[in-house]
Amino acid sequence: MIRFDTLPPEVVQAMCTPMHLILEPTPVGNSSSTASKPGALFLGSLSAVNDSDLLRSNHISHLVQVMDAPWLPSIEKSEKNGLTCYRIDIVDSSSNDLKPHLEAVCNYIDKALKRGESVLVHCQQGVSRSAAVVIAYLIRHRGMSYDAAFAFLKRKRACIKPNPGFVKTLQEWDDAWRRPSITRRFTS
Repeated sequence: MIRFDTLPPEVVQAMCTPMHLILEPTPVGNSSSTASKPGALFLGSLSAVNDSDLLRSNHISHLVQVMDAPWLPSIEKSEKNGLTCYRIDIVDSSSNDLKPHLEAVCNYIDKALKRGESVLVHCQQGVSRSAAVVIAYLIRHRGMSYDAAFAFLKRKRACIKPNPGFVKTLQEWDDAWRRPSITRRFTS
């Protein structure tokens, strides 16, 4: 039997709340169009993925799976269930480098949201790996600093706690996006 009073509060919240809405749905096109549908960004745990009613009720059509779990249903099986998946096989360890995955996953999320499709980014508990990916997205596509993105996400899902290696990577990611590029310097 699990004693909840002995677990850190962020673990209890992650176990009890499968996912949180991070970015509100935004209509695509004009609001009177029947082609518009909600596109929202969610952050959650593996339990959210296993709740098809929860996914359906939130119009989630895209999953970003950030975990090394060979036992997870295959991407092909998820796609048969109407979900498009992007998978990053990575263990939650400070020594793992998330940086090689950030540009592609941020673009994947952004394209889906711009099409008005809802995305759930998840890992095992929705605390470290998936939170790091969402913070990277907020830095890259929403123009937030690392500190602002972390604080924003912490208000939405209080249990987030990226591991120290991911934090270092995200701070470097933030610095790289804030550093003026040569083309920007000479085009003003």
